[in-house]
Amino acid sequence: MQKNKTTVRVRYAETDQMGVVYYGNYAQYFEIGRTELLRCSGVTYKFMEEDGVMLPVISLSCDFKKSALYDDELTITTSVKKTPSVKIEFDYEITNQDQQLICTGNTVLVFINMKTKKPMRCPDYILEKLNLQNK
Repeated sequence: MQKNKTTVRVRYAETDQMGVVYYGNYAQYFEIGRTELLRCSGVTYKFMEEDGVMLPVISLSCDFKKSALYDDELTITTSVKKTPSVKIEFDYEITNQDQQLICTGNTVLVFINMKTKKPMRCPDYILEKLNLQNK
């Protein structure tokens, strides 16, 4: 299983009038976690796009446990639990600086050939970088 942790600090613009993170911002936190996991594995969206591969989100879920607040330092733990095929699935866990669970989530993305705009299998170089080719 590939796993990565990254931290972000809640900015004022991400909160509502009560200082609570607006629910729509969690999709951005998930994206930060996902892109950092890939980057730390040696894969970037820029490289994939230059190689003709797009990776749009086709499913997103989030289960809120506790409110994140302005100026909290959040840790986004992102994992890939199974070998990607045409789709790749990421799981997320966000905790605050006190190690309190804020939310869990999941996204599913599909590999798309940029020329044909059709789904394609996960490129071998991604499997190799994620060390998931034999799982």
